[in-house]
Amino acid sequence: MSNRARNYNIVYTLCRLLTVFILCFSLAACATVPLTERKSLRLIPDAELLSLSDQEYTKVLHESKLSIDQQKVQAVTRVGKRIASAAEGFLKDAKEENKLKNYQWEFNVIEDSKTANAWCMPGGKVAVYTGILPFTRTDAGLAVVLGHEVAHAIAEHGNERMSEALLTQLGGVALSVALENQPNETRQIFMAAYGVTANVGVLLPYSRLHESEADRIGLTLMARAGYDPHEAIRFWQTMSEQGGSRPPELLSTHPAPESRIDKIKSYIPEAMRSYKGKK
Repeated sequence: MSNRARNYNIVYTLCRLLTVFILCFSLAACATVPLTERKSLRLIPDAELLSLSDQEYTKVLHESKLSIDQQKVQAVTRVGKRIASAAEGFLKDAKEENKLKNYQWEFNVIEDSKTANAWCMPGGKVAVYTGILPFTRTDAGLAVVLGHEVAHAIAEHGNERMSEALLTQLGGVALSVALENQPNETRQIFMAAYGVTANVGVLLPYSRLHESEADRIGLTLMARAGYDPHEAIRFWQTMSEQGGSRPPELLSTHPAPESRIDKIKSYIPEAMRSYKGKK
């Protein structure tokens, strides 16, 4: 390769990186997390995420065993609809209702007693694993979990995580390009970004900052839905007592239980302003 060609490639690469970073900062400046008002990075158009979400959600349901226990299914659906309605009202009051304009809420229960997990993909595609139900115990406990996961969605934490991954792991390309050139890796990143998998080698589903934001927003959502936010303390204490051994907090997908509970206690007075008892 000639020196001229080499120099051209270097200049082209630098210009490309500069363009990406300028785009990142300009977008980050206008992307704000509701309630916390933190500025965040969101590079991926909603339409692209919604399309990928529909595909991956359908795939997960097809590959999973869905629960036929009507008591569990009805509980998740009942609480889920109330949390969804609360999220819609919350964003309407914040004049950000456009965030949910393309949402079509769907709640499914996956039969897996070993997995204590739940997640919400873009578009309101929610799944709850039966392994978490012994920890939730009641509708209010379930509201803690669903409020938290829906909070991740409306705060667009997944978009932020995907944006970071596209920049750091896939060279700053657009999602559509990544899907075309590296489909398997891109889909793996998507699933991890939305908490469907927890492969630390790919990326943590959510940072501790994201988890704290989701806790704070989730408490307000459950309060608006008519569930007492104090239930969150009981839920996380139960998770701490029965959750077994935990990885170091730095590598965990969630904050350590003690620090999480302390923060939740500090968020409760704010959430209680929206609580009017069960509706």
